[in-house]
Amino acid sequence: MIILIDNGHGKDTAGKRSPYAAYKTAPALSLYEWEWTREIAKRLEAGLKALGIQAERIVTEDYDVSLSERCRRVNTIARSQGKDNVLLISIHADAFGDGKTWNDAHGWSAYTSKGKTKSDTLAECLYSAAEYCFKGRKIRKDLTDGDSDKEENFYILKNTSCPAVLTENFFYTNIDDTKFILSEEGKKAVVECHINAIAHYLQEHNN
Repeated sequence: MIILIDNGHGKDTAGKRSPYAAYKTAPALSLYEWEWTREIAKRLEAGLKALGIQAERIVTEDYDVSLSERCRRVNTIARSQGKDNVLLISIHADAFGDGKTWNDAHGWSAYTSKGKTKSDTLAECLYSAAEYCFKGRKIRKDLTDGDSDKEENFYILKNTSCPAVLTENFFYTNIDDTKFILSEEGKKAVVECHINAIAHYLQEHNN
């Protein structure tokens, strides 16, 4: 089993930064999504490898690799390894509002493509891990279809052949969330959440 890690956006992507980074809106919490997700992706890759789990980042460039190219890279590996032997995790941080002002939207969530797929199993593992790793913080769920994950036709989820989940790791337009994910404690918790979920999924997959 190989874990593919996608980090959201690139250095050249418009927006995708905290109100302070974009407009110097106090407090001085500067977060660029492309930079933050790459740091998390590198830590996740290293953490998985330390456990003997094969892992690979599909975007090592700093610029914004197109969604079609990201999917091409994933699907090439899925064809060679077998799609049931590949998992994709796409790591993002969330945002709400006009980008200029801080607001109250907050919390962690995970997305799969629409309908019942193997991605739902991975998403449930992520939600279980999130409840443990982010105690006292909001976990955003959609229980209308009987499971926790939110469903959207995001390109990276819809156009990859292997099980794939996109995580939105709190809001960089919320002061408390941004303080958390910029902290060492927060970064470790986000990485731990993903590692625990993947390890749980692999344990179930191998049984």
